[in-house]
Amino acid sequence: MTEDSTSAPHEPPGSQWYDHEAGPLVRPYAMTGGRTAPGPSGVRFDLIALVSLHIGAPDTDGDTSLGPEHRTLVELCRTETQSVAELAAGADLPVGVVRVLLGDLLELGHVTVSRPVPPAQLPDERILREVIAGLRAL
Repeated sequence: MTEDSTSAPHEPPGSQWYDHEAGPLVRPYAMTGGRTAPGPSGVRFDLIALVSLHIGAPDTDGDTSLGPEHRTLVELCRTETQSVAELAAGADLPVGVVRVLLGDLLELGHVTVSRPVPPAQLPDERILREVIAGLRAL
């Protein structure tokens, strides 16, 4: 009798999708339905973009269009506003997966995103140095 190399002889069939050290093995494309871009709008989520629960967000408990990963992200946002990187760490998901799932939640009106200020809109470094010099002179 030959044994399957992915599972031990005492494990039930189908246990090849569970690793005792890593936990359940679900591929990222399964969580996102094979998508790699966040929603049809193509919104790009920076790692430091802040995500918060939308004030009028519908309840996620009865929503069958949302998967467990979507619900996890909503619950993480329910407690406090978090960055995309923090959400990925809190949900224990790859950042690429979190970006796709956040795109879904954004389009459904569950979350809002505050994007960081583009570098072109930041004050000029020379002006900031002059302000600091002026403050030191006081």
